[in-house]
Amino acid sequence: MKKLLFIVGSQRHNSFNYQLANQTKELLAGKAEVSILDYSKVPVFNQDLETPVLSSVQAVRDEVLAADGIWIFSPVYNFSIPGPLKNLLDWLSRALDLSDTTGASALNNKLVTVSSVANGGYDKVFESFKELLPFIRMQVVGDFTGTRVNDEAWADNKLVVSDETKASLLKQAAALLAAIDEKSAK
Repeated sequence: MKKLLFIVGSQRHNSFNYQLANQTKELLAGKAEVSILDYSKVPVFNQDLETPVLSSVQAVRDEVLAADGIWIFSPVYNFSIPGPLKNLLDWLSRALDLSDTTGASALNNKLVTVSSVANGGYDKVFESFKELLPFIRMQVVGDFTGTRVNDEAWADNKLVVSDETKASLLKQAAALLAAIDEKSAK
């Protein structure tokens, strides 16, 4: 079974993007093995910390390396990528062998797609991802899905995902799974 690794850009417990990731995981039942990356122990990037490799960094690298595809669920912070998520991507984009800093990273040629729950601005964050992800040598797959926070969620913290958004997520999932099949056939 295909292995997908979900990366949620919000560190808030049960954030709206975490809820979207869990609802997407349910949509993928029987189609892929899904796990959600815990990167809460990864420190702020600092070259002085690169060697020896920190156990928290190695743990997230191992999970990324084991995945067939990556799906990022990102909130929008000031129309951009949240700092903790960008920090994680900075760590993961570093060469695995620092004697060749242009060498492969854990993200090298990884298939990736992005979704976002926000009250607007996800088009801008998608632009940032479309610029960043190829630069760090990831292969962007399919259309991204953005959705707004339903009004009631601000009071009860329960994200309601519309049928239209679910259809978009299923289309996004199909594109990612097809890309994995295509890549493994080569």
